[in-house]
Amino acid sequence: MPGNTFGKLFRFTSFGESHGPALGGVIDGCPAALELDFGFIQSELLRRNLDYPGSTSRKEPDEVEWLSGLSGAITLGTPLAFLIRNSKQQSDDYETLASVYRPSHADFTYEAKYGIRDHRGGGRASGRETVARVVAGSIAKLFLKSFGIFVEGAVTRIGPVCLSDSFKDIDFEKTRTNHLRLANPSKEEEILQLLQQTESEGDTLGGTVACRIRGVPPGLGEPVFDKLQAHLAKAVMSIGTAKSFEYGLGQAAAGMRGSVYNDIMKIEEGKVSFVTNHDGGIQGGISNGEDICFQVGFKPVPSVRIPQQMVSADGSTREIILAGRHDNCHVPRLVVIVEAMAALVIADHILLKRSSRML
Repeated sequence: MPGNTFGKLFRFTSFGESHGPALGGVIDGCPAALELDFGFIQSELLRRNLDYPGSTSRKEPDEVEWLSGLSGAITLGTPLAFLIRNSKQQSDDYETLASVYRPSHADFTYEAKYGIRDHRGGGRASGRETVARVVAGSIAKLFLKSFGIFVEGAVTRIGPVCLSDSFKDIDFEKTRTNHLRLANPSKEEEILQLLQQTESEGDTLGGTVACRIRGVPPGLGEPVFDKLQAHLAKAVMSIGTAKSFEYGLGQAAAGMRGSVYNDIMKIEEGKVSFVTNHDGGIQGGISNGEDICFQVGFKPVPSVRIPQQMVSADGSTREIILAGRHDNCHVPRLVVIVEAMAALVIADHILLKRSSRML
């Protein structure tokens, strides 16, 4: 099954299924002598495992077992391998789904490709797969911190409730201390009521996550096919329910005149900076030194608890209410996953830039 490795020099490979014995990953290319903060990595996993009305009742301990690549907490430069064991599977919940295809899931497409699928929670297509991404992204964040680069995300929409129309409106300091990572924490009570109502109705919600990467120096990115925004898009669009990606002003740019849109440059303290950041910190596929800003849209969780028609492998149809443990809205838990994938991209491009010119 190709497609499980991400990155060129800072390379991350993940493995494991939702209801298998474990998930994990291997990072090849992480530089030697990086000190890992195990407490930070565990705190990032806790961010993925948030508890709120309608969040999944499957609460795994998500304790990381380090298999190779470390001397104490210091990376050796060799493959860094880790494991997160599954301990709270309830595979029997999915037995009725062994021969049916759930709407808007990967059941039908996986079987069409491989001729076989893991029906227990979706296997590799499960949101559980992202636990390894968070560990790898945490390591990338620690690497980036040594360069003064920081990645931070915020929920900008849940269902019909918009929490922010612009990156300028987001106070990431307040967002960081908000339990649900809301771009507008004053709307938390409204969001909690919406989540409770949706849960009681057996339905689900989607939303959007904004991400800002600050401290990125100019010059990261590769021309033509490996542009920085293309790699960021690939990274976050690989998250299971992602449906859209835009950076800078995104779609809004299509309705503007060039004279209004263009980011005018200025010189401050002998350095080039910009009056506006409509391009989202990337020009010509290469970072320009401004904050990199992008937003990802996620569809509603497809596992609703409302009767739906499903097609069986034998061609018959039947109406089923899905069993299993699912979020009614996964957007707050996606923030740390979006950040993790963005961090992996920037870490990779830091190393790629080192190979782009003579020392």
